[in-house]
Amino acid sequence: MTEPLVTPDGRYIVVRGRLWRRYDPSLPSDRHQALVDDLMTARRAVGRALRSDHAALSDARAGVDAAKVALGERGPVWWADGAPDLTRRMARNTGYAEWYANAVLAS
Repeated sequence: MTEPLVTPDGRYIVVRGRLWRRYDPSLPSDRHQALVDDLMTARRAVGRALRSDHAALSDARAGVDAAKVALGERGPVWWADGAPDLTRRMARNTGYAEWYANAVLAS
């Protein structure tokens, strides 16, 4: 699997041209790993619920959301400079457009 592009400021990864907020880099590595483990457990629970236990689906999805908020991928932004959250926007339509165009050409 190829690593996704990361914006120069480290705030986003680019997946199929779209920006997705990265985890908060100020998280201690052991805390980050524990939250990633929680996220993976919650994602597996979503998969199980989709296959057999639809009643558990909202709880499983809430677990995914809680882990993503704790990681800094959702909820309030983790940076403090007042820059807006550009999650889900196409990179070519943001201030990252020139960087993204050059990164795509270089790959």
